[in-house]
Amino acid sequence: MSMDLEDQSEDASPLQSLAVVELVRAAQAGDRDAFGLLFERYRSGIVALAMRRVRNADEAEELAQDVFVQAMQKINQLRVPEAFGGWLRRIVHRMAINRLTRRQSAVSCDPSVLEATCLSRGDSPDNGAVDREEAADVRAAVARLGQLDRQTLQAFYLRGQTLVQMSDSFDAPVGTIKRRLHVARKRLAKEMEVSQAV
Repeated sequence: MSMDLEDQSEDASPLQSLAVVELVRAAQAGDRDAFGLLFERYRSGIVALAMRRVRNADEAEELAQDVFVQAMQKINQLRVPEAFGGWLRRIVHRMAINRLTRRQSAVSCDPSVLEATCLSRGDSPDNGAVDREEAADVRAAVARLGQLDRQTLQAFYLRGQTLVQMSDSFDAPVGTIKRRLHVARKRLAKEMEVSQAV
């Protein structure tokens, strides 16, 4: 199908008039233009559904992008092309649950929550005070870092994102994310040294 498209002018877009079923079949055959049209047709509805699930406009946009990336990667698993819309909605639902679960675990791992609620039974009040002071020093050092370093550390340590997830959210290769994480850790260590020296 894509070879036929190359012979036609850019203004005449035969894909525009195709039904969803035909677009899905074309996308399953590897036609990226067909998948692009599916994206255009379904994008606003998927963003609206994502918004109802995550209740945050930026996260809804991000979730919708993730849904379409997943759909593009797994479109060959869709056996009934007529069910494309419902299939997309199921992906939104599943990915929204995953995102909300990660968000909840990030909140429960927040250092301020941990320091307030997670003293082990063997800790003395003095040890708890020292731990809270160290946690405050770490938060202050992180706050002094540049925005990219701060976002990188928060994504990895607080939100528990994997390198692949960070690669997707930062729109950068995994190798770049590894380097950023390494650099951010070094800068944080240096900030901690500076604050302890003062």
